[in-house]
Amino acid sequence: MRYCLAIDIGASSGRHIVGWMENGRMQTEEVYRFANGVRREKGHLVWDVETLFREVKEGIAAAKARFATIASLSIDTWGVDYVLLKGDREVLPVYAYRDGRTEAVVSLVHRRMPFSELYRRTGCQFQSFNSLYQLYADKISGRLDGITGLLMLPEYLLWKLCGAQVREYTNATTTGLVSTCTGEYDNGILEAMDFPRQLFPKLSRPGKVLGEYEGIKCVLCATHDTASAVEGIPMEGNQPYLSSGTWSLLGVKTSRPLTGESSQKGNWSNEGGVGYNRYQKNIMGMWLVNQLRKELCNGLGFAEIVQAAQQSDCDVSVDANAPGFLAPESMKDAFDAATGGALKDVGGYFRCAFRSLAQCYGQALQELEINTGRSFEKLYVVGGGAKNVWLNRLTQEATGKTVIALPIEATALGNLKIQMEAVQ
Repeated sequence: MRYCLAIDIGASSGRHIVGWMENGRMQTEEVYRFANGVRREKGHLVWDVETLFREVKEGIAAAKARFATIASLSIDTWGVDYVLLKGDREVLPVYAYRDGRTEAVVSLVHRRMPFSELYRRTGCQFQSFNSLYQLYADKISGRLDGITGLLMLPEYLLWKLCGAQVREYTNATTTGLVSTCTGEYDNGILEAMDFPRQLFPKLSRPGKVLGEYEGIKCVLCATHDTASAVEGIPMEGNQPYLSSGTWSLLGVKTSRPLTGESSQKGNWSNEGGVGYNRYQKNIMGMWLVNQLRKELCNGLGFAEIVQAAQQSDCDVSVDANAPGFLAPESMKDAFDAATGGALKDVGGYFRCAFRSLAQCYGQALQELEINTGRSFEKLYVVGGGAKNVWLNRLTQEATGKTVIALPIEATALGNLKIQMEAVQ
């Protein structure tokens, strides 16, 4: 029996899941889980990469203790964030995408190259935290001086395990720096921003074997978690997907990037898949609910929160994608500001959040059909949000589609699928 290990790290938690094929079906077992999250340091939001790496190794040890032989492993995380290197030393801190340091540089970047041109070249949606803007903030602050390497977070963790430095395609497409024409870093953008060219080598595709860690082959999966999640969805035909976690990513597979005016205006993104393009939109996601829970009722379970929301008669909704919800010091205050103080009890806040998310999904799916020129019957929902029966019902009502909720670890399944094909 060949056992593979998927290390799937999200913004709020990480998990180690062992997978193997048995009687033609993928079997999985979670062997380790740990908490993750940003921390505030000297006025900035940062990631604790030392702890992340320690947890990665602890989980590998747990997998080896449970299963005699692990053939391979791979790591996926969220996109956009990266680690700068000077030789073999990390440059700290490692900033988190929700940190506000990029706000002052967006206009400076667009002076060097207008967003319309950036979008034409990359098809990458505008988010003020895209790696492009983070790197420009590093440039003007002097942080890029003397830098010899730049690794996205999963690449960094794999390097720490096996010593190989690579840049993986699906994660690179979240940076706002990859050409839709070549599938490589866009030289025109790099030159316009005056970024050190040596930091952006040729990209590697999922399935590459990098080296070994304690006798385990280290493989490149689709290291952007959404790319692995889409690979892990047992979908009939090509229907839209909703990866519902800290972020909600709603999209569909396309044969080529869509970079026309309607896509730019709607802020749709084109990101790398395993042999296809992912045409999708970022929606604020369960971040809203998780932050409200921490602030209003940290002791309540999600079942109780959903029950309170269902019992509320609140009919107020907000734009769940409004910038004010990205990284507020108080999520309650952000909702109060957006609703004019109309929310009166705990259930009302959560009802507003869930209904607003469903409405965003409905609007996004309508745009998706217009922009692709296709009509769809189903919406596949995976991730933590797939377990929320009430949110799924609200989503079905808002989209008018049959919602197929799959409360599976789709990201881990996609991660494992790529590994198994690589180490046959």
